[in-house]
Amino acid sequence: MQTAAQLVVKCLEAHGVEFVFGIPGAKIDGVFNALNDSSIRLIICRHEQNAAFMAAAYGRLTGKPGVVLVTSGPGVANLATGLLTATTEGDPLVALGGSVSRSSHLREAHQNVNNVELMEPVTKSSTEVTSAENISEAITNAFRAASTLRRGASFISLPQDVLAEKTAVVPIKNIASPMYGAAHSELIIKAAKLINAAKMPVFLLGQEASRAENAKVIRTLLHEKPFPVVGTFQAAGTIPRDLQYLFIGRVGLFKNQPGDVLLEQADVVVTVGYNPVEYDPEIWNRRGKATVIHLAYRAADIHLTYQPEIELIGEIAETIKALQPQLVKRTNIPEIPEIKRLHDALFQQIEHGKSLQGKNGLIHPLRFIHELRTAIDDEVIIMCDIGTVYMWMARYFMSYEPRHLLFSNGQQTLGVALPWAIAAKLAYPHKKIISISGDGGFLFSSMELETAVREKCNFVHFVWTDGSYNMVLEQEVIKYKRKSGVELGTINLLDYAHAFGAKGFELTKPEDFSEILQEAFAQKCPVLINVPIDYSENPGLFIDANPNSGN
Repeated sequence: MQTAAQLVVKCLEAHGVEFVFGIPGAKIDGVFNALNDSSIRLIICRHEQNAAFMAAAYGRLTGKPGVVLVTSGPGVANLATGLLTATTEGDPLVALGGSVSRSSHLREAHQNVNNVELMEPVTKSSTEVTSAENISEAITNAFRAASTLRRGASFISLPQDVLAEKTAVVPIKNIASPMYGAAHSELIIKAAKLINAAKMPVFLLGQEASRAENAKVIRTLLHEKPFPVVGTFQAAGTIPRDLQYLFIGRVGLFKNQPGDVLLEQADVVVTVGYNPVEYDPEIWNRRGKATVIHLAYRAADIHLTYQPEIELIGEIAETIKALQPQLVKRTNIPEIPEIKRLHDALFQQIEHGKSLQGKNGLIHPLRFIHELRTAIDDEVIIMCDIGTVYMWMARYFMSYEPRHLLFSNGQQTLGVALPWAIAAKLAYPHKKIISISGDGGFLFSSMELETAVREKCNFVHFVWTDGSYNMVLEQEVIKYKRKSGVELGTINLLDYAHAFGAKGFELTKPEDFSEILQEAFAQKCPVLINVPIDYSENPGLFIDANPNSGN
């Protein structure tokens, strides 16, 4: 016999859990106590939202659900943003939350809340265990829901009295997620005919395209049968260096990129692993002219501007393998004038950053991007926060390995970068990790710097500082010709870093970038690097935006 709390931990062990991220409390302390006798590494965080961010990043990077463990009431409520972000963006995560005893469910009781109803809108699965006999089943099904495509967050509520019960139940073994085959062969043939007959077919890669197994077969397809390619922000890294000549960049938020022009001209658009939440079809397909082929794990979410002619539903990798031999090889892609013009426009803009000097002694975003790309290899993992820093990086930083450049795209959640960096370093301790945020987003989660120091996570975090919520500022000025509620005070980032036992540097000259980064990577603790940034050219990021649309 064992307590149900001990069984919870044994179930997590049976599912191969390496880390649990969380914050303890009285309603869930039985599980924390049982973790003392487990091989699972417990990462105590400073806020439940950040614990969820860490678990989600672990899930996105490894493909295995990350686990977050919190107490009742505000502990569970603080998970909401993290679980919403994970579910929207396809990150597998299992959340365990404490609850009051069953006898208090219908009373005004301390920290009482209906956990299941609270979590239902932000998860794929939300349930409460009402008997110790059901714990093993509940945890197994939560892992399966989180892992089944499209991935996301699962939540289990654990009443305090249930965790104290005795049970002889044993953990259910880790059952592999179901595998699906390729899409129907007749539809694959039909799709190939449409693509082969098209004058300007374009592949639009979405978030699921950047999964390692999918990126591999996409690369094989494009090596054998070249097509022009555009990606969403979360498809970063799918296209390798030797296929860069096919890449017309990333698109998202505002319709003003070379990739947007190409999508406008395409007569057939093949979306691969695309979720409309990444980039509204109402923006990129406003005219609805192109024939859309939807290649994904599940049926399309139909919009007026997203009505696929064919849906290829199944395992993405298997469907692409079956589609590839049906396609006609096009050898003239680089010579097509419009594709060459758009490709050159993008990469000339990126190259322009090499010589840019910011105004008033500040650093221009494109110069930062150039120096960063020059200073690191393709194996460095970069986590990018939200704000105009995200727009510059998503458009102009080229990444060549899947899921080595991470964004919160579907929800655009502020504060993810630093917690993500902690999770990345724990998952891949021998890899170099860089995170980047604006000064607004940084303070959403900067308290986790103490967590990083305590857990000996040596990564580098750049902070682009300008003293404002700049992305909001720019949109306000476009819409109202003035700003409101976006100006921030200043902080001394070097002193802030030292207060937590980290290191702090300041980058004031782009010529010093490589030297400072090398010194930062040599430290045995996390490093903050303050970057006074020149945002004077930010209005160009929004230049073609509909001022009434909002984002």
